[in-house]
Amino acid sequence: MVAHLLRLRLLLLASSLKRSAWQVVGLVFGGLYGLLLLGGAVIGLIALAFAPLEIAQTTIVLGGATVVLGWLLLPIILNGIDETLDPARLAVYPIPMPQLLVGLTLAGIVGIPGVVTLIASLATIGTWIRNPVAAVAAAVCAMVAVLTCVVGSRAVAAAASGFGTRRRTREIMGVIVFIPLLLLGPLLSGIGQGLSDAAASLPSIAGIVAWTPLGAVWSVPADIVAGNPGVAALRFAIALVTLAALVAAWRYFLADALVNPRVSSGGGPRAKGLGLFGKMPGTPLGAVAARALTYWFRDPRYVRSLIIAPLLPVLFYFYYLTNGNEALLVTSGPVVALALSLSIYSDVSMDNTAFALHVSSGVSGVADRGGRVIAVLAFAVPILVLIGVGTVAVTNTWVTLPALIGLSFGILFSGLGIASVVSARVVFPAPLPGDSPFKSPPGAGAATLASSFASWGILAVIALPEIVLGIIAVVTGSLVLGVVNLFVGLVLGTLFMVIGIRWGGKILDRRAPDLLQQLMRQR
Repeated sequence: MVAHLLRLRLLLLASSLKRSAWQVVGLVFGGLYGLLLLGGAVIGLIALAFAPLEIAQTTIVLGGATVVLGWLLLPIILNGIDETLDPARLAVYPIPMPQLLVGLTLAGIVGIPGVVTLIASLATIGTWIRNPVAAVAAAVCAMVAVLTCVVGSRAVAAAASGFGTRRRTREIMGVIVFIPLLLLGPLLSGIGQGLSDAAASLPSIAGIVAWTPLGAVWSVPADIVAGNPGVAALRFAIALVTLAALVAAWRYFLADALVNPRVSSGGGPRAKGLGLFGKMPGTPLGAVAARALTYWFRDPRYVRSLIIAPLLPVLFYFYYLTNGNEALLVTSGPVVALALSLSIYSDVSMDNTAFALHVSSGVSGVADRGGRVIAVLAFAVPILVLIGVGTVAVTNTWVTLPALIGLSFGILFSGLGIASVVSARVVFPAPLPGDSPFKSPPGAGAATLASSFASWGILAVIALPEIVLGIIAVVTGSLVLGVVNLFVGLVLGTLFMVIGIRWGGKILDRRAPDLLQQLMRQR
C-alpha cells in the first residue's frame, strides 16, 4: 500500500505535467532554482568543517531550526497548495492508518522541497566528517530532522483544515497571512540589522534554541565533538519525543478528518437583497460590473491582489524613513497603478467554469470587457488619488501632484485596455474557485511571468508620453508640465482603454467557446 501511494503521487505529478508545456517549463525552472539553493547550502555546510566548533554549531542550529519552523508555518500560509494526495479523497478506501501515515510521509519527501531538505540535512555529515562518531550521529539526526519537518507539516495542515472550512474564515485567514509576506522585506531588514548589532549573542541564542524542539536535533553532533555525550543524548531524546508527539497529533487529526470529512460552508447568514446587483444598472454591462466587483471584495484570490494597493506605499514609506530618498515614495501611485492595471488579465481564468454563464447568456464581448474594467475603476481611482495626495503631503512636493496623478491614470487606463485584450486571448493556469489563493498548477508561474513581461513591455510603449512628461515635470518641478501630463494621461489612457475594451470584446465574441473548453480542461 505504501508503494502504491508513492506511485500514485508520481503518476499525479506526471499527469499534471502533460496538460501544458508551461507546467514543464515551470517545473524545470523550479528544479534549477532548488538545485542552486541546494548547491550553496551543501558547499557552505562542508566549509563549516574548517570553522571553529562554536561557529559551526551556531550556524547549523539556527539554520536548521529556521528550516523546521518554515515547514511548520507553510501549511498555514499556503493552505491547499498541494493536494495531490489529499487525505479527504482517500477516506473512502480502507487503508490501515499505519500504512497511510508512512505512505503520506514518504510522498511528502518525494517533492522538490522534501528532496532539497533531505539532501541539505545529509550534507551536515560533511561538517562533522573529521569526527566519525559525530558524522554517524549527523546522518541519523538528519533523517530525524527531515521526518520532523514532513510529519510536522502534515500535522499542522491536518489541524488547520478544521479551522478553514467556512468560506469567510478562509478569506480572513488568507488576508491575515498575506500581509506579513508583503512586509517581509522591512521585517527581515530590521531583524538583519538587529542581528548584525548583536552578532556576539548568536552563540547564546543558539544554545537556547538547541534545547527546544526546533533545534535540539541539529545540536547533537556538535555536542559529541565537544565531548558532551550526556547532553547529546538528552537533546536527541528531545528530538525523538518531538517527532513522536507530531506523529500522534497527525494521527489524531487525520483519523478525525477521515471519519468526519470537512465540508466547506458559507460565511454566515445570507445577505438580504441583491447586493451590488441591485445598485448597478440592469444591463449586461452593469451585471458584469456587479459580479466582478463582488469577486474583488469576497474572493480571496482577488483580495490578495487588492490588499497590495495600500501596502505598497507603506513599504516605500519605510524605505523613505530608512534612507531619506523621496523618489521611491513619490512613485507609489504609478507603481500601484501598474499592479492594478494588469490585475484583470487572468479574469477569465479565475472565472473557470462560471464563465459558461457569460457564454450561454449571450453577453457581448464589449459588455464583458467593459464591466470588468468598471469594477476595477470603482476602487482603483479613489485609491490612486489618495496615494498621490498622501505621498506629496509627506514629501511636501505638491507641485508634482498633477504630473503624478496623470501618470498614474495613464498607466491604469492603458493597462486595463491591454489586460482586456490579453484575457480574451489566453487562459492561464489559476487557482480554482474556493482554493487557496496561493495554489497553482506547476508552470503557472512561468506562464504568468512571460505574459506579465510582455504586457509590461507593451504598456511601457503606449504610456511613454505620460512617463516622459511625468519624469520631466517631477524632476524640474514644473506645474505647467504637470498639468499637461494630467491632460495627456487622461486622454491617451482613456483612448487606449476604450480601444482595448472594443478589441478585446471582438476577440471574446469569437473565442468564447474555445476559452470555455480550455477552462473545462483545467478542472
